[in-house]
Amino acid sequence: MSCGAPPIPCPPAGVRSDIRPAGPFDLTLLAALHGACFSERWDQASLASLLATPGALALLAATAQEPSGFIILRAIAGEAEIISIGVRPEMRRSGIGRGLLAAAAAAAGDRGAERLFLEVAADNIPALGLYLSNGFTEVGQRRNYYRRIGGAMTALVLSKEIPPRRA
Repeated sequence: MSCGAPPIPCPPAGVRSDIRPAGPFDLTLLAALHGACFSERWDQASLASLLATPGALALLAATAQEPSGFIILRAIAGEAEIISIGVRPEMRRSGIGRGLLAAAAAAAGDRGAERLFLEVAADNIPALGLYLSNGFTEVGQRRNYYRRIGGAMTALVLSKEIPPRRA
């Protein structure tokens, strides 16, 4: 599961996992994790295209050498956006998502970002709880953003300041 980069340890909370940058050889793994976390699976080609854009980065979390989650973000021009975050359903509420958020904020800060944004469905109560408990606040809404069978759902736009990194 190594891509040559050293792991970034998660904060000690819940299950112990390691977080590391994803490389080009991780596209199959990223696609499988995305499919395990969401009904709309992103394939390897979509992920490769996304990760080839300026400022894009993916991080992988592993617990006991097993992939447990991922986060994809883009940091450019002083801002960062979480594009997707997922934790395998059986590993949720174990601290992995919190670790991924912390690692993403650190990586974005290292790339000069001062603020981190994300969008979440207004009815995704578990994700909202995670984000709000990690310092995100609502800064806007996108009405009817998520298309679903039987209707559309509002996306809440959340933001968090990234504290300056200490040298």
